[in-house]
Amino acid sequence: MSKDILADALNVIKTNEQVKKTKCFIPASKLIKEVLKVMQSHDYISEFEFIDDGKAGYYEVGLKGSISKCNVIKPRFPVKRTDWPQWEQRFIPAEGFGILIVTTPQGVMTNEDAKKKGLGGRLIAFVY
Repeated sequence: MSKDILADALNVIKTNEQVKKTKCFIPASKLIKEVLKVMQSHDYISEFEFIDDGKAGYYEVGLKGSISKCNVIKPRFPVKRTDWPQWEQRFIPAEGFGILIVTTPQGVMTNEDAKKKGLGGRLIAFVY
């Protein structure tokens, strides 16, 4: 078992997308929930539901088949509010194609939302 549950969760989503499944199951955590909310708001997944199994629980995630690649960014680089263009160029293949998921003092959001709010943060994942 890996020590990075977010990496494991995104790997499960990516693998199930590649084999054209319509849903998958990933372990639950607060960070994973926030990342799933961002992915859902940008139409990469359809819906997700928490299922309590008496332990930590897990999420049932509905897949749409719209993810080409998703992965965590290690190490979690700090980004200043003025440095967004260089990080987008590094992790996203084209402008307007894909998102960076970042933690900020105002919560988990995309790079575009952080740019609009004038925030910096730490990169945690990318999806396209």
